[in-house]
Amino acid sequence: MSAKPSVLFVCVHNAGRSQMAAGWLRHLAGDTVEVRSAGSEPADRLNPAAVAAMREVGIDITDQTPVRLSWDAAEASDVIVTMGCGDTCPVFPGKRYEDWALTDPAGQPLDVVRRVRDDIRARVETLLVDLGGRRPAGAAPDA
Repeated sequence: MSAKPSVLFVCVHNAGRSQMAAGWLRHLAGDTVEVRSAGSEPADRLNPAAVAAMREVGIDITDQTPVRLSWDAAEASDVIVTMGCGDTCPVFPGKRYEDWALTDPAGQPLDVVRRVRDDIRARVETLLVDLGGRRPAGAAPDA
């Protein structure tokens, strides 16, 4: 892994889960991690419920746009985190993979999207500690 690790979050539409994960990692890691997100079949726009849920915790993801997963983005990433895309997420040899089983926020009420958001935050905090061996800014202390 390079001095500045890079993480690629992938889901089918790149409109909800992967965008929330990228938003959390950018927020918690600052410029210490290069963050990417993409989708195997990107949507036209972000999921409004995901945008609203992230806004509630002070993270604005409205400047992001769903993008198609490319070989170059995967090749340039140290860690690839897939989220519910199953067989539609291609495998790139030699990469570290994590598969996060998360509820798809598409069409879900805001209370469900909030739970997905909070689950993603916990997973991102764990990933960040694993990447850098330190607790991310704003992370809850160990119990």
